[in-house]
Amino acid sequence: MTTIQDNLTIIRKQIDAAAAACGRNPADITLVGVSKKHSVEKMRQAIDAGLTDLGENYIQEAVDKIEAIGKTEACWHFIGHLQSNKARFAVQYFDLIHTVDKVKLAKEIDKQAKKINKCQKILLQVNIGEEDTKSGADAEQMVDLARAVTEFEHLKLQGLMCMPPYFDDPEAARPYFQHLAQIREKILDAGVDADAVRHLSMGMSHDFAAAIQEGATLVRVGTAIFGSRS
Repeated sequence: MTTIQDNLTIIRKQIDAAAAACGRNPADITLVGVSKKHSVEKMRQAIDAGLTDLGENYIQEAVDKIEAIGKTEACWHFIGHLQSNKARFAVQYFDLIHTVDKVKLAKEIDKQAKKINKCQKILLQVNIGEEDTKSGADAEQMVDLARAVTEFEHLKLQGLMCMPPYFDDPEAARPYFQHLAQIREKILDAGVDADAVRHLSMGMSHDFAAAIQEGATLVRVGTAIFGSRS
């Protein structure tokens, strides 16, 4: 049985290989360990093995874990669907929120960030596969949404996020990753500052190599690090 440290070594080698295949610097790609439904003990093992970034999907579970582990022990990413009434907790506990998909939600995050004198880093989530079961704004809304959120004083837009449909063949996800990169180009063409779309959060355990080759800067890997969820 492999350990979490073993898994991280394998994944980092795969990230290096994917980056080399397309002439990218592996240092430009951040591995986010998706730790939802995994124990604090496993998360500590990952941190001890050098994992610096952890992603959680559910506010209450995440708050309990972050309180146990410590806010400064990792860079904390919120990658689940965020309701406006939970924005307060997301702002208090997370360094980067990946899943902003409405101006209303952005406004509430800005409001909560102002209360604690914080500039909250966010990504905009695109419903790249136009799936009813997934959150995210429609692709054609993204230029307007990006323009709108950059007007908020206590938000710092840093990029885009997507979750393509699941395919057994990771190559089938590649067109969706390419589409997210194209959306970023449209936002840039609309005059939004390049720093506001510097990140593309895309790619999971089974398809992150393809995502890296299409420009991912943040890959969200859970099962390949922590194993099956209990």
